[in-house]
Amino acid sequence: MERKYRQRGYRDRDANEKKRERADRKPPEPRPKQEMLGPRTPRMVGTVIRARCSNCGAVLSPGFDPNGQCPRCQFELHSCKQCVHFDTGKQFECTQPIPERIAKKDAKNNCPLFEFRTTVEKDTSPVNYAKPVPAAPTAAKPNDARQAFEDLFKK
Repeated sequence: MERKYRQRGYRDRDANEKKRERADRKPPEPRPKQEMLGPRTPRMVGTVIRARCSNCGAVLSPGFDPNGQCPRCQFELHSCKQCVHFDTGKQFECTQPIPERIAKKDAKNNCPLFEFRTTVEKDTSPVNYAKPVPAAPTAAKPNDARQAFEDLFKK
């Protein structure tokens, strides 16, 4: 076959060269067998069941009193907004059949169908449970802030 160009191409190799290349290859080494006891488990972050305040989102400590108040914002925990059955799209805003509507959804009530809402969350970091917010310190005088600002630029 007459070549148009002088460079050798991939089709120019001999059949003998192909056979030699195949003979030179080593068979692949067998891989170590893994235990075949089911599907391989992925490395996933663990999950944890947590209770949160529906008003401020604070994580409530395990063993909290559902009849009490949130330690951070003093929101009533035994209220419709904290219940599993609370749904604003349903009649009387509850998925359970209740005889009459409870007007204040954030006020404490004695509903017999109440179940505290818990969520399954990914356990990605250490949790700081809700603690009572300390009382606000005494108000500083307006002159104290101005004096502190002026102290910054003194020479």
